[in-house]
Amino acid sequence: MLPSRLTCSYLCSSVKTVRLSWTLTDRDSPLWPLLTSCPHWKEWICVSDLEETEYDPNLLSDPQWPCGRHKRVLIFASYVTTVIEYVKPSDLKKDMNETFREKFPHIKLTLSKIRSLKREMRAVSEECGLQPVTIAMAFVYFEKLVLQGRLNKQNRKLVAAACVLLAAKISSDLRKPEVKQLIDKLEERFRINRRELVPLEFPVLVALEMGLYLPESKVMPHYRRLVQQG
Repeated sequence: MLPSRLTCSYLCSSVKTVRLSWTLTDRDSPLWPLLTSCPHWKEWICVSDLEETEYDPNLLSDPQWPCGRHKRVLIFASYVTTVIEYVKPSDLKKDMNETFREKFPHIKLTLSKIRSLKREMRAVSEECGLQPVTIAMAFVYFEKLVLQGRLNKQNRKLVAAACVLLAAKISSDLRKPEVKQLIDKLEERFRINRRELVPLEFPVLVALEMGLYLPESKVMPHYRRLVQQG
């Protein structure tokens, strides 16, 4: 477990330039016991086959996704317009998920499930009094792991909760009782056990390459959407 903001800061500043491929596979590394304390640690060390792409904070929140195949773009001499035909919400959701699966075959969750998890992350964060910027940071962590193909049906809630927990520790000056309260709320909201959540923090941190401090350009798009949605 990363018990405090200080610990997170130390790890980020001291290990941020170390590549995951050799740091974690070295059994003599002091990080090895922390990683292997997670029951599913083997799922988090093989990243050599994942594409290295620049994270786009607007990709999974693109408003064009729900349109799917029901969108028509009409191009005229002086302007372009889009017409979206009426379709049942269930059909639209199915079409959106199929289109998403075709574009991202390595992602094991549907887009609707990803967005549902983000709504849960926001709800529990607001219930605990976390600021929008903290929620935005948790979204960045979460979406990065989604795009890496890390999430599946079994670990999706644990990973979502771990992202909220890490974001809260790194961006808020939480004391021990507040961290305990947050973990209690995460357990209740996601129906998970802290015995699985706490050991998962470090593998998630490692999968993010210790990059908990984020550039403004990655956080602000999420922050603006959160503020606009109220």
